[in-house]
Amino acid sequence: MVVQQYRDGGGARAARVLAVAGVIAVTAGCVGADGGSTGGGGSHGSGQRAVAAERPLDTLDRAADVLAEAGGAEARTSMETAAGGTRVTIRGQGVYDFRTQTGRLKVVLPTDAAGADDHRPITELLAPGALYMKNRGAGVPDHKWVRIDTTALKDGNLLTGGVTDPMAAAELLRDAGDVTYVGKSELAGVTVHHYRGVADLGRAARAASPQSRGALSAAAKGFSRDAVPFDAYLDDAGRLRKVRHRFTFATEGQEAAEVTVVSTLLLYGFGAPVAVKLPDEDDIYTGEIRQG
Repeated sequence: MVVQQYRDGGGARAARVLAVAGVIAVTAGCVGADGGSTGGGGSHGSGQRAVAAERPLDTLDRAADVLAEAGGAEARTSMETAAGGTRVTIRGQGVYDFRTQTGRLKVVLPTDAAGADDHRPITELLAPGALYMKNRGAGVPDHKWVRIDTTALKDGNLLTGGVTDPMAAAELLRDAGDVTYVGKSELAGVTVHHYRGVADLGRAARAASPQSRGALSAAAKGFSRDAVPFDAYLDDAGRLRKVRHRFTFATEGQEAAEVTVVSTLLLYGFGAPVAVKLPDEDDIYTGEIRQG
């Protein structure tokens, strides 16, 4: 469980990432935001609804539904923490289908996080209630997948895989509080509307789609704070183009402290075909995974 793995404080090890139950386990620190953007504007039909800046709550509440209507998209992700002057970033890239809530991402760990210079990217398959990882390391054979029940994770897979599930990221915007409309800006050549607010894990879980509810309910119980500040950027069709969440939880041990991890999702190339085949049972590793 990721939230249980955040131990040891930042004095001795600054920041590191361990491949244990998932990909990410950060020992201490605070996080700076990733301000990057990505290309791929994509067109939208005239029949789609326009963003109403004067009604930000309605707009954000429907963000996940609008993505489901849009179907597939390409995605880039980053998850970042910093401690003791060391900044650690995990990056991912792939495709996601918001209708089926399935996706395929390639996740790249920092060299020191993997413990080896030539560590291969981890392939992750996302599905409702499940995370599959290949090239997992930690004693897992190269040809085998690891399956994790995300509804049993204390963070609901908002952090475990080093990638926040794209649909979960959108569902977190439901029933948010303190929402303000910041204004228009441009992201990779696309006009976007910037909203700032605070998601509530418990309220978002209750308002989420049935496929997302289990994992988000687990997260609502596992984090030290229900409040998750965010910045969201939606295009004129109401499609989420970028969202940055700041998750906070408590470390354990003698140097217990709160840790913040910033997760950023960028979406583009709407309408992209997404074909995700989940592993057969024979391809899933059931043996022991080395810890550390």
